[in-house]
Amino acid sequence: MTTTTFSSLPLATEILTAIQSLNYQKMTPIQAHSLPALLKGRDMLAQAKTGSGKTAAFAINILHQLDVSSSQTQALVLCPTRELADQVSKEIRLLARAIANTRILTLCGGTPIGPQLTSLKHRPHIAVGTPGRILKHIQKDSLKLDGLKVLVLDEADRMLDMGFHDEIIRIISKTPRKRQTLLFSATYPDEIKDISDAIQSDPVDIRIEGLHDNNKIKQVFYEIQKGERTRALVALLQHYHPESSIVFCNRKQQCKELADELWQLGFHTLALHGDLEQKERDQVLVQFANKSSSVLIATDVAARGLHIKDIQAVINFELSPDPEVHIHRIGRTGRAGNEGLALSLFMASERFRVEAIEEYQDSPARIEKASALKTRENFRLSPPMVTLCINGGRKNKLRAGDILGALTANTNLPGKQIGKIDLFDNLTYIAVERPVAKQALRILSEGKIKGRKYRVRKMR
Repeated sequence: MTTTTFSSLPLATEILTAIQSLNYQKMTPIQAHSLPALLKGRDMLAQAKTGSGKTAAFAINILHQLDVSSSQTQALVLCPTRELADQVSKEIRLLARAIANTRILTLCGGTPIGPQLTSLKHRPHIAVGTPGRILKHIQKDSLKLDGLKVLVLDEADRMLDMGFHDEIIRIISKTPRKRQTLLFSATYPDEIKDISDAIQSDPVDIRIEGLHDNNKIKQVFYEIQKGERTRALVALLQHYHPESSIVFCNRKQQCKELADELWQLGFHTLALHGDLEQKERDQVLVQFANKSSSVLIATDVAARGLHIKDIQAVINFELSPDPEVHIHRIGRTGRAGNEGLALSLFMASERFRVEAIEEYQDSPARIEKASALKTRENFRLSPPMVTLCINGGRKNKLRAGDILGALTANTNLPGKQIGKIDLFDNLTYIAVERPVAKQALRILSEGKIKGRKYRVRKMR
C-alpha cells in the first residue's frame, strides 16, 4: 500500500516543518509514488502533467540531499521556459525556508547576464534555468557542476520539442558521472526514451494518469463555416462571458493578429508568444494573472508551466493537431475543485481532429452549432482590476508591504481594493480594483514610498 503522509518519509525536521507550513495535507499520486525511490537516490523517468505536484517531489528530494555547509552547486534543474524556471525556483525557496543559508539561483535567457555573473561569484547550492543560459555560464566557467548530486530535466518533452537536445547533452557532459538524474515529462515520445537511455542508470519508471478531473470541465466543440472563426470566438465570449480565458492559436503570427483584432472590438486582450522580450512576457503574465486583462491569446508555450489560478475558460481558436496537446490546453481550467469551460472551434474539414480527441479521451465529443450561441449587442468584457507599474523594485529594496502602506496610510483607499503586488528587480506591478485605479495612481504619483518618489504609470 502506498503511503500518502509526508511524515512517513525519512526527511529532516526542517523539511517536514516547511511542508507543514505550506499546508500540504497529503502527498499527490506523483509524490507518493516517486519520493520513496527518489530519497534512496534512484534515477527516475516520470510521466506527470502540469499541476501534479512533481515540482515539490523533486524539490523535497534535492533539499534532502543538500549539504549547505558545502560551497558547491549540488543540484541543477533545467526547464524549457523562463516562466517555469521562476515557478520552480519559487517553490524550492518556499520548501527551503527552514534550512538556513540555502542559496538558490535562477539563470535564464532574456535577461542581462551581468547580474547573473555577479551572483555566481557565490556559488549557489541549487541552480534553476533554461538550457541556453545554463550552457553559456558553463562555457564562461561561471557555473561549475563538478560537485553536482542531482540533475532534473523538468518538462523534458517540451525542451526536446523546442530543440534543446544538443544543449542538454553538452550540459550533462560537464556533470559528474555519478549523479542522480530525474526526467519529468508530460508525454512519452520516443525521444524521451532515447535520452533516458543515454543519460540515466536503471531509472524507476512512473506513469501518473488522470491528473485533470475532466468531470469538472464542461467541454463543447462548435462547428463553424469558413471565415467565421473570429466572429464565433466573439460569440463564445459574449455567450459565456468568462472573467478570464486563454485562447489558444497554433501560430504566433495568428496570435498577434487575433489579439489586435479583439482589442479593436473592445476586449481587453493580451498576446503571449515566442517573439516577446522577457520584460514584455513578464508584463503580459502579470496582467493576466492579476485579472487586469480578460483574454490571453497564446501559443502552446502557455500550455505548460504557467500557474495561473481561476482560469474560467480555455478556448481553442484552432484545434491542435495533437490530441495530447489538446488535453494539456484544456487542463488549464477546472482546477483545484473549480468548474471550468473548454470551448473549441472547428470546420467540417477539421472533424478528423475532433475524432482523434474523442479516441484519445475515450469519450464522445459534445458538438454544437455556433449559430446556437446567444450574442449581445455592444457587449464588452471589462477586467475587474487595473495594473499600475512603479519604476522600482527589489534592487531598490522595495517590499510589498511598503507599497501597500503607501497606498493605504493616511488615505481613504481600503486595502481590500488592492490585489496582487508583483516585485521584479527594477519594476513593481500592483493590481487595484478598476473603480479606484485613478485614485491609486494619484496617491503613488504624488506621494513617496520609503521616503522616495517613483515614476508610476497605468498599464493599458
